[in-house]
Parts: sequence; C-alpha cells; structure tokens
Amino acid sequence: MREQQIQVNGIELCTETFGDPLNPAVILIMGAQASMVWWEDEFCQRLADVGRYVIRYDNRDVGQSTTYEPGSPGYTFEDMADDTIAVMDAYNIDKAHIVGMSMGGLLTQISALRHPERLLSITLVSTSNFAPDLPPMEQKVIDFFSRSGEVDLTNEEEAARFAVEKWSILTGTKRKTDEAKIYNLAKREIRRSRNMASIHNHGLVTGGETYLTRTAEIAIPTLVIHGTEDPIIPYEHGKALASTIPGAALLTLEGAGHELHADDWPVIIEAIAAHTSSRSS
Repeated sequence: MREQQIQVNGIELCTETFGDPLNPAVILIMGAQASMVWWEDEFCQRLADVGRYVIRYDNRDVGQSTTYEPGSPGYTFEDMADDTIAVMDAYNIDKAHIVGMSMGGLLTQISALRHPERLLSITLVSTSNFAPDLPPMEQKVIDFFSRSGEVDLTNEEEAARFAVEKWSILTGTKRKTDEAKIYNLAKREIRRSRNMASIHNHGLVTGGETYLTRTAEIAIPTLVIHGTEDPIIPYEHGKALASTIPGAALLTLEGAGHELHADDWPVIIEAIAAHTSSRSS
C-alpha cells in the first residue's frame, strides 16, 4: 500500500496503490459521498494478489483530495471522469481497466465514451445510465437521506453512527451488516477527511446527461455487477445496462444490496480477474 498526493487538472487527488506496477492496471472509482477507504484494504489486496496493479483514489470533495465550499462544487461529472484519466497519466499508465461503483460507475461510463482509447475494459457495480423508464430508489432510502442534513459531520461519533445506520439500510436481506467494521471504516474516513461537510457537494454536481443517453455506443468490454436487493439503484438498472451495452456480461448478486459485501468478494474478484485477464494490452 503506497499512498500519494498527485496534482491533476489543477487540483490534488489522493491515490493509493496495491501490487506490482508491472501488472495490468485496475483503477477503482468509488460512489458519491464516499472516499476510497470503502474499497476496503483487503479487497484491494486480494485483487492485487490475482495479478493486478490496483489504484484507488479519493474523488473530489472526499478524503484527502481537493474539497470545495459546501454547496458549491466547482466541477462537473465530466471533470470527475477526466480525473480518472489524469490519475492514469500521473502513473504513466497508457491503458487501464476501470471498475466503478454507483456514481463511480456513472463516471466510468462517461470515461468509456470520452476516452475509449485509454480503457481496456470497464466493470460497472451497482450503477445505471438512469434511463427515465427505470424504477426509482426505495422510499426508505429517500426518507433516510432526507435527514442527512441534520447530522453534525464535525461530531465524529455522530457521523460514524449515521454511517452505520446508512449501511444497515443499504445492505440486502441475505447479507449481514458488520456494524463494527462499518463503524471503524467511517471513523477512518472522518479522521482523514479535509472537510466532511463537502461530501454533500456530490449531490449537486451536474453534467454527464448527453453521455448517459449514449451507453449503447460503448464499445469497450463491459461487466455489470448488481445486487437483486439494491434499494438505491434497483436491480432493473443493472439488467438494463447489461442489455444496452453491446456484449456486456451481467453478474447477479442474489440478495445483495447497494454494497461491496465481504461475502461477495470472492465471486466479484474472480469475475473481475476473468474479465480483465484477456485484455491486458
């Protein structure tokens, strides 16, 4: 594990690597309001152990990357997608495999259309192109996040407990929430954050609409991974992506929610390893 700050696109991004840089590169992009710690250390190391050079990083407004005034994100989804390519440039990587979860999957789709020559494959986890005919998030999630503005993110204990509650809602019925682990990860995220209040900026970012209507044009090998009990981005979104992107494969996680649950790591890592094994250059 080697963490470093890099200067890209006029901002600073915090990155961390796992494995041998001579192996095929896999870039991990996390979802909204979540830093790279939610790509858990053990998950990243296991992926590195199957022969991949893994890079995770904090998106803008989370973790140790550049933050903006709360309520005023000075960037678009296109800018965030281009950050991924800039990370590759900083590490002198010409082509890479991209794995994006939730908002990270949205950014991955944009990158696939903006920079197809730089991507070897994409893996889209718990994400969507948000076509208008797809089902909305469940009411329990809407109700929960409607209270997020009341949480004092400067209070470490309160913020960590809120995170535990959030993951209990996002976890599928066939998975068990490891409250102690979530609590510790949340504490880690809070302690390394430049400004926790800035995480809400992700909900205000605009752009990307023209790309999300063009997912049928993605010509990069694609793997879609989605839980059948995802309450934020329902399973139908994953099925729609897999049917829209030419040649895409769908890995269904029965009973999983909007999560990278440790119970699913073996099958997820195996699928990513297989998806990226024949596309290394």
